Amino acid sequence: MDSSSKEEAAEEESTFTTISLADDTDHSSGAVCPRCSSVPRLINADMDAVDAENQVELEEKTRLINQVLELQHTLEDLSARVDAVKEENLKLKSENQVLGQYIENLMSASSVFQTTDTKSKRK
Repeated sequence: MDSSSKEEAAEEESTFTTISLADDTDHSSGAVCPRCSSVPRLINADMDAVDAENQVELEEKTRLINQVLELQHTLEDLSARVDAVKEENLKLKSENQVLGQYIENLMSASSVFQTTDTKSKRK
């Protein structure tokens, strides 16, 4: 190519305007309307907030359920302990009655513990 054909090619390039057919707007959100492109992000943010609230609620419910179960087990343990103490108390009362009767019998059989009527002897 000589210098005149190079000039003609440069002149042709300058007379044509390049128009891009590709859409330069960001449609990554899937919205057709540029103003609407933030709506899916807001919906996603709302969904994330709802999910976070649900997660917090679920964690709170789980914590409360575990606390109730723990308190139920504690109540069962205390109830069993009360029953055991009642049984032990009844057993000890019975043993005390037997010992009390035994001591009473020993005292009545012994002359040391016999009551003396000193007034009748003096008369």
